[in-house]
Amino acid sequence: MNPPVARSFRHHVGETLRQAWPVLVSAWASMAFGVMDTAMAGHASAADLQAMSLAVSIYITIFVGLMGVIHALIPIIGQHYGAKRLIEVGRAWGQGVWLALGLSAIGAAAMLFPDAWLMLSGDVDPVVRSGVTWYLRALILALPAALVFRSIYALGTAVSRPKVVMGINLACIVVKGLFNWVLIFGKFGAPAMGAAGAGLSTAITSWFSLAAGLWIIHHDKFFRQFQPRLDRPRWADLKELLRLGVPMGGSYLVEVCAFSFMALLIAREGMYAAGGHQITANLVALCYMLPMSVGIASASLTAQAIGARDMARARQTGLAGLTITLAGAIITISLVMGGRPAILAAYTDDLKVAAMAAALLQIVPYFHLCDAMQCINSYLLRAYKVAVVPLLMQVIALTGIGLIGGWWLGFGPLAGSLKPVLDIIMPGAPQGASTMWLMAAIGLGLSALLQHLWYWRVVRRHARQG
Repeated sequence: MNPPVARSFRHHVGETLRQAWPVLVSAWASMAFGVMDTAMAGHASAADLQAMSLAVSIYITIFVGLMGVIHALIPIIGQHYGAKRLIEVGRAWGQGVWLALGLSAIGAAAMLFPDAWLMLSGDVDPVVRSGVTWYLRALILALPAALVFRSIYALGTAVSRPKVVMGINLACIVVKGLFNWVLIFGKFGAPAMGAAGAGLSTAITSWFSLAAGLWIIHHDKFFRQFQPRLDRPRWADLKELLRLGVPMGGSYLVEVCAFSFMALLIAREGMYAAGGHQITANLVALCYMLPMSVGIASASLTAQAIGARDMARARQTGLAGLTITLAGAIITISLVMGGRPAILAAYTDDLKVAAMAAALLQIVPYFHLCDAMQCINSYLLRAYKVAVVPLLMQVIALTGIGLIGGWWLGFGPLAGSLKPVLDIIMPGAPQGASTMWLMAAIGLGLSALLQHLWYWRVVRRHARQG
């Protein structure tokens, strides 16, 4: 084995940025699908818009959790690639495909019974309920393709070729837009299917992206060196994927569910508070894409260094990711706070909703900084195949302190006890919503701190073993 090559910190920063920006573009392209569905369904009918909103919330909860399990491939393949075990890269990808197909069956079963989910939404109009049912049935067709495509995403990311998925996702924006227009509104002789048409369009787009991804990894010279193939399922490989993937999927699910339950609780304060919360949540989600992309890039590069048994490079790559994330968070916060009037004008024309959102946006500097740092630390720990401890920390911090603590102090027995603090941090914001956001920020901050301390513990342990 060749001795490790010393590289400057500036090199690691540049390498991370080169891998992160295609991941970021891919994430924004994926978010464009939801924007198109919302905009087009909203022009079809109010019932279609509500049906799509409810169905998407169900689908995203299921898909994100399952997607997190598939993303266990990133550190596993990254370490194989760093160690030059090229044939093992192709075999691990094939086992990831089997896992994706098995998880698709579980996800499909969960979507077959929408009434079990809609019980949480109270009385739902029969027309809306029917729209949710048909939308989810269409998305059942999309799920296998979407999850198998995530295995291709993991492969491309782990071997530092994220532009492959970026190109496919950008092309799929055109495919998705075309089929949305045809199927939602009934063009070229097709029936006007409304929300169900948006779901069917997603299914078509998902299979298109999978076909494109499979073609590339089997015809591109770079990917052919791994001999990507679908061998018979191997329990040892699947067990390793599940041991790492299940807690990773759990971490993804904790974050998604925390936001979902926040929205349900804040709805108690009326439609203006709910609207302000929705704008804040959407903006925070957009901001999150930057630390997430840096986290994925850093995890891939760190896993490659670990596979090559170059622990000094792994440490430097992690430090580069932490530095970029912190700098990116500061820049993002400055842009958001400086551009608040333009941002609110882009989101809403309703002055009352805008006023609520403006008040809640005051928490963004604290929330995003904590969110970004807990994100990068969790991804770096996954590069070392450490996932259970971060999950436990997130459950305690995000669920225990953020969600339960937010309810307790915002809507429960101690409601109003944080008013003196809230009047300083978020003057003018609704009490319950502002309490939930403050406690969520505190939970994220604690999660970031605990994971960061654990990360350096893991780094030191690997350095000694080195």
